[in-house]
Amino acid sequence: MAQEPADLASDYQFWLQKLSAWEQASSKETQRDTCLHLSRFQEFLRQMYELLKEMDSDAILERFPSIGQLLAKTCWNPLILAYDESQKIVIWCLCCLMNKAPRTSAESGRNSWIQGLLSHVLSAFRFDMKEVCLFTKSLGYESIDYYPSLLKNMVLSLVSELRGSHLNGLNTQSRMAPERMMSLSQVCVPLVTLPDIEPLVEALLTYHGHEPQEVLSAEFFEAVTEAFLSEKIVLPTSSVVSLWFRHLPSLEKATLHLFEKLFSSKRNCLRRMECCIKESLLPQAACQPAIFRIVDEMFRFVLLETDGAPAVLAALQIFTSCLVEALRKENKQLKFALKTYFPYSAPCLTAALSQQPEAIPQGHRLQPLLHISQLLREAVEDCTDGSHRNPFESWFLFVHFGGWVDLAVEELLLREEAEPPAGLLWLLVFYYSPQDRSQQREQSMVELKVLVNRLLKLLRSGPLSAMDLLEAAESPREDPRPVCGQLVRRLLLSLLFWTPEGHAIVWEAVTHMAHTDAVTHEIVGFLDQTLYRSHHLCVEASRKLARELLKELQAQV
Repeated sequence: MAQEPADLASDYQFWLQKLSAWEQASSKETQRDTCLHLSRFQEFLRQMYELLKEMDSDAILERFPSIGQLLAKTCWNPLILAYDESQKIVIWCLCCLMNKAPRTSAESGRNSWIQGLLSHVLSAFRFDMKEVCLFTKSLGYESIDYYPSLLKNMVLSLVSELRGSHLNGLNTQSRMAPERMMSLSQVCVPLVTLPDIEPLVEALLTYHGHEPQEVLSAEFFEAVTEAFLSEKIVLPTSSVVSLWFRHLPSLEKATLHLFEKLFSSKRNCLRRMECCIKESLLPQAACQPAIFRIVDEMFRFVLLETDGAPAVLAALQIFTSCLVEALRKENKQLKFALKTYFPYSAPCLTAALSQQPEAIPQGHRLQPLLHISQLLREAVEDCTDGSHRNPFESWFLFVHFGGWVDLAVEELLLREEAEPPAGLLWLLVFYYSPQDRSQQREQSMVELKVLVNRLLKLLRSGPLSAMDLLEAAESPREDPRPVCGQLVRRLLLSLLFWTPEGHAIVWEAVTHMAHTDAVTHEIVGFLDQTLYRSHHLCVEASRKLARELLKELQAQV
């Protein structure tokens, strides 16, 4: 038998008293009190059901003699029945009271009484019941006998009134009073998931008056947020944007909800991440700079907390890509608009990064890369320890646009010149080691230059050997500052997948590289990114290899 929680008995008495007080539900104060307690009462009902389902009807009545009174009062409270899953839980509790084999007339009578309550609960929301008058009264309508279509007409009437108030602007005589707006939003708290009420919810969310303070209740915003995130209602983007504009906790909760979906599973591929991000409506809402900055700040916090985890970087870059796509759909001029999204960065740098790197013709990509490198270097090296900006701000802007890193790696590995451009070396070193100071970065650039030359010499000297390639990538022991391991692996993997010579040894090389779980996850991330971004150098043979390796490595982690 399930154990009764220690505080359930006291909760039971508390809610029985509350239900008795709520029976006089004609006053607005009582309705407001009911709405404020709906989620807690539903949780109490759920706990009661978990206990009742383990007991027979006789044991239930012996333990809770007034259980029938409590459930009956619940059944006749339309606010409770309208809230979330309360109606369903009440039905479950009533079924527990049914005597499966009544032996006496009292037991049969009790079954009939329970069946009557079940019938009432199941029919209560056909909207042909007098209880609906409770709602109409609170909305300012006279109490009469209503029939099913009246609720829809009433909602449409309120929607028209709200839209009229919005259009009337400063004509205060024609506008809905703030007190009525507040009352209306509170009445809607337990009803937000009902399909017939959705137009009213949307109208409330998109209503913009001229009052100095918010006219809708915080409980209403919270109820809508909870219903939207749990996919119990579908709202147009304009309503969602308005919700997040007017209630900051709702925006923060939606962003945290997205983060949980993105980062709770280690096997979230980038395609799946993109779907989750688009379905969240956050990129569309982030077309508003004020919303973008809050979401971006939350990404910044997660990046700092995770020391720049690859999954977080990937999610940020996909989010930025979805935002840019949404802005283009709105026909905004990105080179001007993005200044408002990144107000603390140089406009010329933001404009340069916001270009689509994959759209630049091959053979014309080096100059934009060198230009971005120069702008970033000026921004980073001009910062002093006492300035309000620091290298992290420039790096944080740069990592929003990850396609430039792909392009820089490509230019390094496929160049024809004798020496790799210093600008590309600086760009990659900065991306992978943003915390380094200028002198450390210069040393890393020297080591990276040696590494790239070593790899390319090996590539051009004849048939590639996996072990020779891996040995060439190892830093000599006397190196004072070896190149970042992530950058080395990025260069190796790119060379293996983007060149025909690398295809022949890719399996052997990757098998030797994946010697720890962390490195294996890193390689899986590269393969997923290769397939996701459809790099032009990643021909069908490369994609096939990437798919096969991805499947093999995912089975190991």
